[in-house]
Amino acid sequence: MTKVVVKNGDVDGALRKFKTKVARSGVPSELKKRKHYEKPGVRRRNEKKEQIKNARKHNRNY
Repeated sequence: MTKVVVKNGDVDGALRKFKTKVARSGVPSELKKRKHYEKPGVRRRNEKKEQIKNARKHNRNY
């Protein structure tokens, strides 16, 4: 469970911190993945595409 402390009544700042913590934990992306069933072959294909995309993005900076 993600917790954030509100300091000096700054609810907007606490909400922003909460959203970033939840996003980093991977809950929204996991929910998106589990929304529909994906066949194992399709999943592997998509993961490979993602790896290629990340490698190109990483190599672009050099």
